[in-house]
Amino acid sequence: MALSRRDLLALVSVAGASALMPDRLLADETESGYRGPLRLEGKPGKSRVLILGAGLAGLTAAYELGQAGYDVQILEYNTRVGGRVWTIRGGDSYTELGGATQNCGFAPGVYMNAGPWRVSHRHRAFLDYCRRFDVAVEPFLQTNLNGFVHSSKVLGGKPQRVRHVVADFQGYLAELTTALLKDANVAARLSADETRLLRSLLTSWGGLNRNGDYVTGPASARMRGTEPYNVTSGLAPSSTPLSRADVLALCDAAAVWRGPNHPTSAEFQMPLFQPVGGMDMLPKAFAKRVGHLIRFNAKVTAIRQSESSVSVDYVDGRSGRTEVAQADWCLCTLPLSIMSQLPMQVGAGMRAAVDAVPLGDDIKIAMQFKRRFWEQDEAIYGGCSMTDLPIRSIYYPSYALNSSGKGLLYGSVLHGGTATYEFTSLTPPERLAKVLEYGAQIHPQYRTEYENGMAICWYRNPYSHGCVAQWTDDLLRTHYENLRAIDGRILLAGEGVSNRGWQDGTIMSALDAVERLHRHVLARPAA
Repeated sequence: MALSRRDLLALVSVAGASALMPDRLLADETESGYRGPLRLEGKPGKSRVLILGAGLAGLTAAYELGQAGYDVQILEYNTRVGGRVWTIRGGDSYTELGGATQNCGFAPGVYMNAGPWRVSHRHRAFLDYCRRFDVAVEPFLQTNLNGFVHSSKVLGGKPQRVRHVVADFQGYLAELTTALLKDANVAARLSADETRLLRSLLTSWGGLNRNGDYVTGPASARMRGTEPYNVTSGLAPSSTPLSRADVLALCDAAAVWRGPNHPTSAEFQMPLFQPVGGMDMLPKAFAKRVGHLIRFNAKVTAIRQSESSVSVDYVDGRSGRTEVAQADWCLCTLPLSIMSQLPMQVGAGMRAAVDAVPLGDDIKIAMQFKRRFWEQDEAIYGGCSMTDLPIRSIYYPSYALNSSGKGLLYGSVLHGGTATYEFTSLTPPERLAKVLEYGAQIHPQYRTEYENGMAICWYRNPYSHGCVAQWTDDLLRTHYENLRAIDGRILLAGEGVSNRGWQDGTIMSALDAVERLHRHVLARPAA
């Protein structure tokens, strides 16, 4: 095979494109740091703590502070616990900013995780609370090699199996690298033993034949599979690899190696998990223990403090009256996008930090179908398909696999970009119509099997005005320390104060805040 330096660089550039990720995603690839259940020594006296927000951070803090003997109260704007940990089921109703209301028509047992939906095996804090609170978890199937890779500009728009594209990419990369070993400049870098071992490993990894070529035959079929078995002849012919040019074009267009699509990216390595029955199972388990402390329908409008106390103004959603809650300390777990709109009596450093960090505009659009056609027709069980269409990806459910009856898939999951803004500008019915139009190019069954759906754009969420805090290295250096500080009698916790963008980071932020507040309280002279 004639070796082209351009060919090799093209393959390597596509493989390495996953490195071109925002700083925030790179920061996510850290271990949990969880050391086990919190143990707070010492008595806080009659200290009262007012927690703003009954999301996962607020619930965690309320539980741990209550265990340590604090008098705790929670104010929550919504009518449920969980915050951005939000599972939508049939009968739920949601009104977004702008006034559009969606009434969920999902069948019993069908649900959508509108916010977070997966948990890494590295997320020790989250999994430990699930174990302690008897919240069952099950595998979340992030990667499925039987899903599709699709580009509207390649191979006439015909979807290709992920397993074929990945096998062919590896095969061509192995073939080119094997050929490169004959180059004198490369050979000079390796010992004879290293060259022999590398050639052997590339042959096995890439499915090369004895000549070091990636071509149709038993070696490549071991990686990409055979054609359907012929019961009459007893033969299963080797499948034919796609052309190198088509593989490169597909991988690049559909972002096969980028972000969560990369099967060995640290935070998305299997196993991943999800709570059985919906992601809100853990917040609900917390609510069984601290639910009596929560005042729902309480919209915070101002936070003030003095040398001896904190006062929080809030509007009671039932009466419409402005009320005032007071405590010795305030732990604010509201999204940074909400905090930035509130009058907060804090120092310039914390104020600037709150104002500086934006939230991302994630989108999830889920659709219920008459049957689980992706399983029955195409043998796709969990995982995702990737495309260069504006929807970018289709995710298949990891629960109730191989069951009969109605099923739900996520027709689009977006994290920023032009398409995100375009979908956000549409009404919910228009969003669903667009997703159906695009998705039918991959799954023609959309046209006859679709029943109903929910289209959640997080910039239009009245309780958060966005989804995940968008930290960068510059923002971290400038503002993170001020955001974590105890400012008089106020301190912050939550996803935005964790720089992890995961529920585990949210919990860890709450534990860190509780631990620091407890030390601070005990260190103060008695009144």
